[in-house]
Amino acid sequence: MNELFHTPLHALHVELGAKMVSFAGYAMPVQYPSGVLHEHLHTRSKAGLFDVSHMGQVRVEGADYITAATALETLIPVDILGLEPDRQRYGFFTNDAGGIQDDLMISNRGDHIFLVVNAGCKANDIAYLKARLSGVAVTEITDRALLALQGPAAETVLSTLNAKAGSMRFMDVASLSLAGVECWVSRSGYTGEDGYEISVPSAQAEAFARDLLAHPDVAPIGLGARDSLRLEAGLCLYGHDIDTDTTPVQAGLGWAIQKVRRNGGDRAGGFPGADVILAELGNGAARKRVGLLPEGRAPMREGVPLFAQVDDEIPIGMITSGGFGPTVGAPIAMGYVPTAQAVTGTRVFGELRGKRLPLTITSLPFTPANFKR
Repeated sequence: MNELFHTPLHALHVELGAKMVSFAGYAMPVQYPSGVLHEHLHTRSKAGLFDVSHMGQVRVEGADYITAATALETLIPVDILGLEPDRQRYGFFTNDAGGIQDDLMISNRGDHIFLVVNAGCKANDIAYLKARLSGVAVTEITDRALLALQGPAAETVLSTLNAKAGSMRFMDVASLSLAGVECWVSRSGYTGEDGYEISVPSAQAEAFARDLLAHPDVAPIGLGARDSLRLEAGLCLYGHDIDTDTTPVQAGLGWAIQKVRRNGGDRAGGFPGADVILAELGNGAARKRVGLLPEGRAPMREGVPLFAQVDDEIPIGMITSGGFGPTVGAPIAMGYVPTAQAVTGTRVFGELRGKRLPLTITSLPFTPANFKR
């Protein structure tokens, strides 16, 4: 594992007994001794602390915010110009075919834009930004860790360090002093729970994480529970549920494209793949991401082909994420099927170890979001 990058919290993970795995070029904790099931349920009931320092933190800066936002809108089909100061928005880079190159979080930090991108895509994202944008500076931030504190107790925990954390709304961003550490905080996350993502100077990250873990409601959580939490929340994992061959409309992410960027809007189009994506927004896509409930107890995972009838020869789609949902108490999955068959209650069949087993198409998420609006 020596060839893998280490986050600033690596020694702490090892000290806490984490099982370390290779993920996106980093040695990351997949679970701690308490196990994935316990970590998942702890996050749903109290607060889980995640190390997401492997993700990319990027600063985009122009002469002013408008300059940076105008440039970025040439690559992202999102209303970035209209994003208010100290607010965050979800978005994605698209390619010329309308596929998703990466999904990311975009923050208006007043005089610049702060991006958080996926670990496996960050090198390509940064090279892409530098090659395609002019008149702005693109800087990867490499001296800060990124932590996520997620769960219903997250507000109480963080408010003990700075009361201002409690007044933040979902998707607010702020610079806060937490335990004497200068942090960039967003009220967001990727678990479906209320919580925060916190950018911390690398040199202070371990001490800050220890301060959080000293609270009786906070436990360290690994990648295993992060995946089951986001699956229950119906959130896409890049490279699995979305990729360069999947458009935002197919993925059910059309809500992230505001009216101003759609046909008839003041800044419609102007991003890669706009003709494909805007046509799908108007006319619908040929396929659609759906939730799936296997009828048995056996989880069905990524790659399982889906059939309309038990004895059909040609699959109609495929599962892109699947596993056991600890909060749901049953196997759950997401995948793609033709739009005509993407109707809640429709029965399809997944081929698992040579057998065709039934699943029922259901709406997403599997577990209601618990965001603080």
